[in-house]
Amino acid sequence: MTEELVILVDENDNQLGLMPKMEAHEKALLHRAFSVFVFNEKNELMLQQRALEKYHSPGLWTNTCCSHQRDGESNLDAGKRRLQEEMGFVTELKETTSFIYKAPFDNGLTEHEYDHIMIGYFNEEPNINPEEVGDWKWMSLEAVKTDMVSNPEIYTAWFKIIFEKFYEYINITK
Repeated sequence: MTEELVILVDENDNQLGLMPKMEAHEKALLHRAFSVFVFNEKNELMLQQRALEKYHSPGLWTNTCCSHQRDGESNLDAGKRRLQEEMGFVTELKETTSFIYKAPFDNGLTEHEYDHIMIGYFNEEPNINPEEVGDWKWMSLEAVKTDMVSNPEIYTAWFKIIFEKFYEYINITK
C-alpha cells in the first residue's frame, strides 16, 4: 500500500507540492486538511472517538470526521469520501470557514494544518469503521462546551481550537 500524500500549502492555501503524510507531520509542514461536523434534527453534533490504533490522538473525542484532501480533490468531495470511510455514510456538506493551527503531540509529530470546516446533516446511526473510530455519540454543542471545560484531556487539539475560536461557524442554532 502506498503512503498517503498530503497537499503542502502556503498561508493562503495555495498548493506548493505533495509530501508523504508522516513526513509532513514529522517536519511540522503546513498542509491542507478538513474537519466535518454532522448534526441531526435535534441540532446535536455527531462526535467520534478516535480508534486506539490511530497514529496520534488515539482514543480522544473529536468532530464527526477529519482528514486530508487528495491531490486534485475538492474540499467537499474529500469530506464526503472520508465520512464514508470513517463513519459509513455520506451526506451533503457545506463549507463554513478555514483556519491555520499548529499542535505538537507527545509522539514527536506535529499537526500544522490549513483546516477547512464543513457542516452536514444526518439523522441515522453511522456504520463506523473500527480501524478509524472507537465509538460515537450525539451531543448538544452546549454539552460539548461544558464537558470540554471539565475534561479537556479527552478531546483532540483541533476540536478544542475550533470550539474556542470558530464556534460561530458550527453553531447552527443561532
